[in-house]
Amino acid sequence: MARSLAINVGANTTLPGFRGPIYPDGRFEYVPIPERAPVAEPVPTYADLSLDIDVSEVADRPVHLDPEFAGVHGSTAYTYGDNHGVKAGPLSTLDPGDSLFFYATLSARGDAAADWGAYLIGEFRVDRVCTGEEYREDAAVRERFASNAHAKRDPFDAEVLVAGGPDSRLFDRAVRLSAAEAGATAGPLVTDLSSDSGKGPWWRRVLRYDADATARLRTVVDHHQP
Repeated sequence: MARSLAINVGANTTLPGFRGPIYPDGRFEYVPIPERAPVAEPVPTYADLSLDIDVSEVADRPVHLDPEFAGVHGSTAYTYGDNHGVKAGPLSTLDPGDSLFFYATLSARGDAAADWGAYLIGEFRVDRVCTGEEYREDAAVRERFASNAHAKRDPFDAEVLVAGGPDSRLFDRAVRLSAAEAGATAGPLVTDLSSDSGKGPWWRRVLRYDADATARLRTVVDHHQP
């Protein structure tokens, strides 16, 4: 049975200095972090992305578009790469058919009890997981992940790469992980379903879900989509 992980991605108050928005009906914008490493080929800037929010202050900054979702911000594939061991280790344990959920901290627009919160924004149904070593040694793997942001860095630096299958998606509506009253307070999708305690800065950690919890989480996500 499928298991899952959920990892934090996207713009935040450190990089580039603001969070993506979420609106009262659950719609949101996926805003990636800036690219901070040298690149071997051109990458998009914030001005190149199809965003409704004002990004004029960072318009010319290149972005690290990772994860990428087919049909979003010009991407044609579902890929994710990571060069940090704290995430790469758990990611390397995923099997085809498992889920890799992505969550982001988002700033509320309109009436909300909390001004920000952590929300699930997308899911890969895992198709393939590769190590950085496999990428370097196998031309077919390099072709599969050619559009990933880490493949565009000079040098390539991912420890692990994950490809999502065709049933992967960026959600139409975000699904709240934080409690309604405060962004820093973990909600039941964290405390009741994941193995995380929900104490401390849980929104920066890898969240792990067993098979039963993954099935329930997928049901909750589907319920929130239009």
